Amino acid sequence: MNAESTFHRPAGTAADGPYALDIHPKNAGWGYSSLRVLELPPGGHHSFATGESEWIVLPLSGGCTVAVDSGEEFALTGRDSVFSGVTDFAYVPRDAHVGIASESGGRFALTGARCSKRLPARYGPASSVPVELRGTGNCSRQVNNFGAAGVFECDKLIAVEVITPGGNWSSYPPHKHDECRPGEESELEEIYYFEIAEANGKPGLGYQRVSPSGHGQNTDVLAEVRGGDVVLIPDGWHGPSIAAPGHDMYYLNVMAGPGEAREWLICDHPDHGWIRGTWPEQPVDPRLPLYSAPAGEAR
Repeated sequence: MNAESTFHRPAGTAADGPYALDIHPKNAGWGYSSLRVLELPPGGHHSFATGESEWIVLPLSGGCTVAVDSGEEFALTGRDSVFSGVTDFAYVPRDAHVGIASESGGRFALTGARCSKRLPARYGPASSVPVELRGTGNCSRQVNNFGAAGVFECDKLIAVEVITPGGNWSSYPPHKHDECRPGEESELEEIYYFEIAEANGKPGLGYQRVSPSGHGQNTDVLAEVRGGDVVLIPDGWHGPSIAAPGHDMYYLNVMAGPGEAREWLICDHPDHGWIRGTWPEQPVDPRLPLYSAPAGEAR
């Protein structure tokens, strides 16, 4: 396996057992971040031990019930697809046993991070997810901050969704978070999981760049990505993430690291950070938001 294929895992190449995708510290070669994608048929059920990690169960398509051995049970409405709406989710703690059942079937992301604290299991309503529009012009993208630091409490895990309209660049300017510099930059491993919208009945594609920062493994990737692919970023300047014209791009970011504070602090690439200064002069892409969080719901 060459260096680039270590960091770019095309769809199906990281499948394991019941999971269409299974990235964890051992096979990623790092310390904290994990991502699994579970596909369940109608009436399907899966159980797992959380081990040393905390997890968020996030529907990609379909809904499910999440039951924890401590007695909590959460019914997740879910969504038709990642391009159709914000979803509700469930947080489950380390050192627990969890069951996931789906009456109608679906695909579910399990975003995880090794951690030390055992927090309570909780439900996250779709209505509480902040939907942010970031950038302007052809740098416009939508961020669903369901598991962002300061939004939803976790010990180590940070997770967000990003939607980039076809033809736009996101994760731009290129940035990094591979050093611990208090107040300036946090050290975080990151997983990008991609889905690409079809157009005219044809599958789409996109591109992901990671360039060496001089830290860690000097990660260097230029990958053509398609639905179900992942790119692992232990270090380096990451971005742009480029959506092909006509094909909206979705990616799920999963981050965690060794810092005591759970925070997302980034450093822009010195050659490209100037682009932020042009954003106030341009309108946000009128295709965004692709959707907004629903109104508050009673539980």
